[in-house]
Amino acid sequence: MREAAFIKENREKWQQIDSQNEDKDIPAETLADNFIELTDDLSYARTFYPKSQTVKYLNQLAARYFIDIYKHRKREKGRFARFWKIELPLIMYRYRKYMLYSFLFMFAGVLLGIFSQQQDSDFANLILGEAYVNQTIENIESGDPMAIYKSQEETPMFFMISTNNIMVSFYAFIYGILFSVGTVFVLFSNGVMLGTFQYFFFEHGLLGTSLLSVWLHGTLEISAIVIAGGAGIALGNSLLFPGSYKRVDSLRRAAKDALKIVVGLIPVFLVAGFIESFLTRLTHMPVYFNLTIIILSALFIIWYFFYYPYYLNRKLNETITEN
Repeated sequence: MREAAFIKENREKWQQIDSQNEDKDIPAETLADNFIELTDDLSYARTFYPKSQTVKYLNQLAARYFIDIYKHRKREKGRFARFWKIELPLIMYRYRKYMLYSFLFMFAGVLLGIFSQQQDSDFANLILGEAYVNQTIENIESGDPMAIYKSQEETPMFFMISTNNIMVSFYAFIYGILFSVGTVFVLFSNGVMLGTFQYFFFEHGLLGTSLLSVWLHGTLEISAIVIAGGAGIALGNSLLFPGSYKRVDSLRRAAKDALKIVVGLIPVFLVAGFIESFLTRLTHMPVYFNLTIIILSALFIIWYFFYYPYYLNRKLNETITEN
């Protein structure tokens, strides 16, 4: 059977199974029957269309049913742990390509910020604010270029920064409803600010100092904004490219997953806010102090949001195949 005929023959069944997966009160017998139907179709598709999108679709759908069956859906007391251990990582894997797009849009903004500041030294006044730039120049002349991080008391600064960063992530997510254009703008504008800021310090011969200070908290903060941007792009693309779903169904599914990603980033922003408020101000600490936190932060982002989702998806695929 040709793949197109196979899809046409089973599309309505798959969509019905997919919609039933959203029902928390689905009977256990129906859940098991649907899983068997999916694994049978998945085995057939792997045999005759091994590298097709059909295999990927059925694999993702079967994986969701597998979680519901083997992680005891009705045992809500384990819902919190299951979200962090299984649900969020699998969502990250499903939308991994959008995270790459998000990074590229922000990186393009960084390059533009560097280029613009290189061409016009007053560009920083426009992007960062004249008062901020003047204060930073005074700090540089006084021998403490990163003293701006000491301008507020720790606790109020923590709440202000954490709230602001969480809001930026929600903007990056929700603006995706504008066919991803709003999300791209948020990513690009933040990238321009970052590139301008770093090149401003490069012009004053303090690039190394700024990198050690900014990325102390920025490794978590900037990474989380990129991931939130990926969620926003996924939201916008669900409208642009709904696939076999109706646009409203495609949007609903993507919005649910994207919101989970953004909610999952809140602890990351809180930790980043704590570091910026309580540790970044320690501008005279040894270099290894900053490097240790930066490296640990980077390893955490790479492991939890990228490697672990890949590993978990592979393990689930192997288990589904065995079953």
